[in-house]
Amino acid sequence: MAKGKDEFEARKAIVSQFGKDLARRCKSQCELCGESTSLEIFEVPPVADPEFAKCAMICEVCKSQLENPECINVNYWHCLNETAWTEEPAVQVLVWRMLNHLKGEAWAQDLKDQLYLEEDVIEWAEDDGTNKKATHFDSNKDPLFEGDSVHVIKDLDVRGAGFTAKRGAAVKNIHLCSNPEHIEGRVNGTKIVLKTCFLKKSN
Repeated sequence: MAKGKDEFEARKAIVSQFGKDLARRCKSQCELCGESTSLEIFEVPPVADPEFAKCAMICEVCKSQLENPECINVNYWHCLNETAWTEEPAVQVLVWRMLNHLKGEAWAQDLKDQLYLEEDVIEWAEDDGTNKKATHFDSNKDPLFEGDSVHVIKDLDVRGAGFTAKRGAAVKNIHLCSNPEHIEGRVNGTKIVLKTCFLKKSN
């Protein structure tokens, strides 16, 4: 029991120190929306042990929506137009993930396309805590997984099939090929191989 209490106190001390350093880093403002009330430490998953570099200081409203994406208020996140340009990797990951949730919004997709993130930050952002590791990516560098739905972003002449896969054509339940630049799916009832650079993941 004493050992467990000691470990709890040690962790509490570490987290407390994070709070002081994070408050200095963010100037006591939410690193996502800029609000200065109800701030708390948010560990950006996946996190095994407490680590300052994987923490962000955010407000209660941002935390609630990050943890409950089905309750996202789209208009609220226009704040990212101002805060998306942070140089803090943990915050960059949160921004990327939220914009990815908002991919149906043109402004969010435009903003996401403008972001420049280091490769290791993108890998962190794409890691949803499962064992699935993306090997295929669409034209926007969004990860593609077996069974996803995509749509074609430009007219494509399909060799040997005698038809054109039109821009906007939906391809459901895709199959990932061994070549990470190719997926297999049905267009006009015909199973064909498509290059991922001409596809966009559907919402």
